Amino acid sequence: MAREANASRAAKLTRTTMTEQIYGNIHSIETCGTVDGPGVRFVVFTQGCPMRCQYCHNPDSWTTEQNKKISVDEILQKYDGVKEFLRNGGLTVTGGEPLMQIDFVMSLFKSAKQKQIHTALDTSGVLFNRKYTSKIDELLKYTDLVMLDIKHIDDAEHKKLTGMSNVNILDFAKYLSENNIPMWIRHVVVPNITDNDVYLTKLGQFLATLKTVQALDVLPYHDMAIPKYESLGLDYPLKDVPPLTKQEAIRARDVILKAMKDARS
Repeated sequence: MAREANASRAAKLTRTTMTEQIYGNIHSIETCGTVDGPGVRFVVFTQGCPMRCQYCHNPDSWTTEQNKKISVDEILQKYDGVKEFLRNGGLTVTGGEPLMQIDFVMSLFKSAKQKQIHTALDTSGVLFNRKYTSKIDELLKYTDLVMLDIKHIDDAEHKKLTGMSNVNILDFAKYLSENNIPMWIRHVVVPNITDNDVYLTKLGQFLATLKTVQALDVLPYHDMAIPKYESLGLDYPLKDVPPLTKQEAIRARDVILKAMKDARS
């Protein structure tokens, strides 16, 4: 009887441990990323995104259907396997939209901080709602840096570009600033869409109101995702838009920075 009781307790403990393990629906993992935060990064791409950005280079990440089911422990084991190469870096979770799996990201970052790993959240912030912040507040406790993607500063144009409003995104930026959360701003400059001095100036004026912006990444639009759209049987909305040159991206960044400086002077 004692042996059966011990076996029952062991089985119950095993079931509890398995239940407590949190899994993410993962699109892919990049072990040595160099453009997703400071230093060399271990980058986790989550599956699922509510936006439909016309230049998205991972349209296969939009669906919330199950891709790769990976636990927090498994990801950190993979991280440990390459940590010697992650100089001055850490762990970045991007997407897709990682806030669609906020419980998973929260658990991952909490465990990562226990191992003194630098954590970065790359998000559009589109799911932010100031009325319900308990989970985002908990996540931010374990987040060293938020990389916030602002797709378009104009709400009407943002809806055309992504299918969704930018109201929550801009409010999330304000919320991060109010709560002293370090952030990097990312902005893709697309010819004839965001490559417009009026919009770039308006973006700079908005960024000037934020006190915790540490960096501004202005990224030139490219069309390298076209083959992926074709393989998925999807129409690429910007097929007639030429890639932006590096010089044009630098000019756009200068316009944004000048607007920030002028707004603060």
